[in-house]
Amino acid sequence: MVRLLDHLSEATGKEVQFFPVQSNAAQQEALRAGRLHVAGFNTGGVPVAVNCGGFRPFAMMAAEDGSFGYEMEIITYPGSGIESVEDLEGRQLAFTSETSNSGFRAPSALLRSEYGMEAGEDFETAFSGSHDNSILGVVNEDYDAAAIANSVGKRMISRGVVNEGDYDIIYTSETFPTTAYGLANNLNPELAEKIQDAFFSYDWEGTALESEFANSGEAQFIPITYQDNWSVIRTIADANGVTYDCD
Repeated sequence: MVRLLDHLSEATGKEVQFFPVQSNAAQQEALRAGRLHVAGFNTGGVPVAVNCGGFRPFAMMAAEDGSFGYEMEIITYPGSGIESVEDLEGRQLAFTSETSNSGFRAPSALLRSEYGMEAGEDFETAFSGSHDNSILGVVNEDYDAAAIANSVGKRMISRGVVNEGDYDIIYTSETFPTTAYGLANNLNPELAEKIQDAFFSYDWEGTALESEFANSGEAQFIPITYQDNWSVIRTIADANGVTYDCD
């Protein structure tokens, strides 16, 4: 059983060090400052990393048949009195963070375009900081409802953190791309190619990676491009009037 970091080190001939960050903003800054060279950015954070940090995504997790993605769900706790999106009026909806696709941008755009509902006008908002926090907040009835990535919910159920039936789903979106893995665009081309090859040649069998993501269907890394796979995300960002201030 070989860890991904060890596989990267063997493939590149370089020492590979795990770089922990405490927030999406810290990860973005580390990339821009040249302290981070290979990374995975959440769906909504990819455009910022590409436009402001020189991030070049090349891989994404997928199932054995090549299918990939997740859906944004709006969830509520049983007995909340919220049975449809329209019932959110006058209630509280938790988002995760303003850079998150499924945790903020997608639900904001969809609620506006499909239901004519504006945050702060038709419903109250809160920011939980993460999908896990949003799910637990709903289950514990701290939030009336929350917008989440259903892949996170599935993993929490598989780990026994929450149970089937702890929350109800009132909305499910179209499928979005998952976390993009990529590298800084100023790396030596030969090194960049070795990094990419390492991702695509990695054997998941028996690894912690397989154990963590098998429950949500992922079993391999597949090639992607920002132009093709992030088209729907850019459309959502445009609908929300998102601009990229890289100063």
